[in-house]
Amino acid sequence: MTQDSSRAIAMAKRVLSIEAEAVTALAERLDSEFRRAVDLILASHGRVIVSGIGKSGHIARKIAATMASTGTPAYFVHAAEAVHGDMGMITHEDVVIAISNSGENDELLTIVPLIKRQGGRLIAITGNAQSSLAQEADVHLDARVREEACPLNLAPTASTTAALALGDALAVVLLDARGFGSEDFARSHPGGALGRKLLTHVADVMRGSDQVPCVAEQTPVIDALLTVSHGGLGMTAVRNAAGELTGIFTDGDLRRAMEKRGDLRSVSVAEVMTPGPRTIEPQRLAVEAVEMMERHRITQLLVVDSAGGLVGALNMHDLFRAKVV
Repeated sequence: MTQDSSRAIAMAKRVLSIEAEAVTALAERLDSEFRRAVDLILASHGRVIVSGIGKSGHIARKIAATMASTGTPAYFVHAAEAVHGDMGMITHEDVVIAISNSGENDELLTIVPLIKRQGGRLIAITGNAQSSLAQEADVHLDARVREEACPLNLAPTASTTAALALGDALAVVLLDARGFGSEDFARSHPGGALGRKLLTHVADVMRGSDQVPCVAEQTPVIDALLTVSHGGLGMTAVRNAAGELTGIFTDGDLRRAMEKRGDLRSVSVAEVMTPGPRTIEPQRLAVEAVEMMERHRITQLLVVDSAGGLVGALNMHDLFRAKVV
C-alpha cells in the first residue's frame, strides 16, 4: 500500500470515528425534551413541516421523507422559499422542525415569528442551546458535536450526521407510537420489493380452477402424465369419486414410481400420487406460499377455500413472474 493510500484510509477512519462519536453522544444526552417533541407531534392534527438551509436543508428533506414513509405525514419546505410565498404551505395545526447547526440562520429566524403568530408549534434541532432559534422553539433538541469530521472543522459533516440521526430517532419512535406495521409500510412503498411482498396475495398470482389440471384417482398413470404435460404446471390434482381433493401427482412422483415399479401401464394415479398435498388459501400472502415451498422443498401448491375445495394452483414460476421472489 502506498503512503497516499495509507493516508486516505487513516483519514476515512478518522471521519467515521468522529461521526460515530457524535451519534453516540446524542444517545447519552437524550432527555425529556425528546419526549416533549414526540408528544407535540402526536398531539398535532396537522403535518410535520421540516425546514432548513444548505446542508441542513438536505437533511431536513430526508427526515421529512422518512417520516412520511413511516406513518407521520410530513413534507419539506425550503426556508428561503418560505419567506417568498411558501409560508402558505404551513398551517396553524402543523408542527415545524427547523434545523440549523448554528441556530442563527437568517431565513429560519425570519419565518419563526410567522409560525408563532398563526399558532404553529416549533421544534428546533441545533448545535447551540443558547442560539436564537433554540430560544424561540417550543422544544429544542440538542445536536451539538465536539468537532466536525472535516479536517478544517468547517464543512458540515458530524453536525449533519447528528441532525439526521435525531430525525431518524423521532421518526422511529413516532412509528412505534402509532402502531405502524409492515403492511402500513408496504402501502407507503407499493412500487418497491417490500410492497410487492406484503401486498400481493395468493389470489393475485394463482392460476384459476379452470386452469388447474385434474384427474380422477382411477386414472392410469400414463393418462395422468399427459394431463401433467398439457397443464403446464408440472403436476395434476387428483380427486376421488366425490370430487374431493385427495392428492397431487407431480414429475417427481413419476420418477419415484418408475424407480420402484418400472412398468406403470397398469398402475392408477392413486397408487403413486402424493396423498394429502400441501395447500394454501387464496387470501394468504404470496410470500407465505414462497416460504411454504422452500420449507417443504416443493415447487407447486394447490389453492383451496375454507371448505377444502380446489380453487386454484400456483408454482414457483408464477411467483417469479410476480416478482415476489
